[in-house]
Amino acid sequence: MERIITGDETWVYEYDMQTSQQASEWVKKNEPKPKKPRQSRSKMKVMLIVFFDIRGVVHYEFVPEGQTVNKEYYLGVLKRLRERI
Repeated sequence: MERIITGDETWVYEYDMQTSQQASEWVKKNEPKPKKPRQSRSKMKVMLIVFFDIRGVVHYEFVPEGQTVNKEYYLGVLKRLRERI
């Protein structure tokens, strides 16, 4: 089991969301909570390909903008993964 490596792809949006702690504000008793604008997802996004094993992340790559992830591209990713392990 320790030698198994798995991978996944996901879209990563390019913005910094506030944590609930960062967004918290002091409010006096019986005072209404301040209204906060809803954060929308950034239109800027990049695909992340990540591989990990039982100990954590082994290799990751951000796919360049405009790059199609086809079998040729993915084969290159797998070759770079193999070099790392």
